[in-house]
Amino acid sequence: MMKVGLTGGIGSGKTTVAQVFSHLGVSVYSSDERAKSIMISDSELMLQIKAAFGSEAYINGSLNRTYIAAKVFSNQSELNKLNAIVHPALKRDFDLWCAQQKGVYIVKEAAILFESKAHMGLDKVILVTAPEELKISRVLNRDSSTRKEVLSRMDKQWSDVEKRVLSDFEIQNDEQHSVLNQVLAIHKSLCLLI
Repeated sequence: MMKVGLTGGIGSGKTTVAQVFSHLGVSVYSSDERAKSIMISDSELMLQIKAAFGSEAYINGSLNRTYIAAKVFSNQSELNKLNAIVHPALKRDFDLWCAQQKGVYIVKEAAILFESKAHMGLDKVILVTAPEELKISRVLNRDSSTRKEVLSRMDKQWSDVEKRVLSDFEIQNDEQHSVLNQVLAIHKSLCLLI
């Protein structure tokens, strides 16, 4: 089975693109959603997070997202520390998930696919791009983030230019090009590669 990465900066529309692949019958692994899940279900991971960030990292068994976000998004070394704890657990979870999947290929959606080196071991990578102002607007409309917070998060991710070099396909999610047509073309190409 082919393993295909799906990445793009915050607000690029990765989740929308992933949903299109899912509607085509492709199994999609959402790294963000799985990370949230294992951070409250994997007892070893929870202990590591508490050891690194203090008992305030959890409230009544739930991850204190506000506390963690305040710690990591304003301090690169703290973000690196969190990633070093979570990413190995996420890789184990992905490998177990893959073993249960059927189909020609699967898609692994991850915002920081390249930054975390999670693209290693994948066969192909799809990059979702959008103009910066459109990405910012999308995040502001969906979250309670400020423009400054969105820009800070963007600064911690690779640029589209850097990601493009390592990607095999690109989907322009700019409200000018049909996302569906682009996904269908990539789906057809991937099926022909098998």
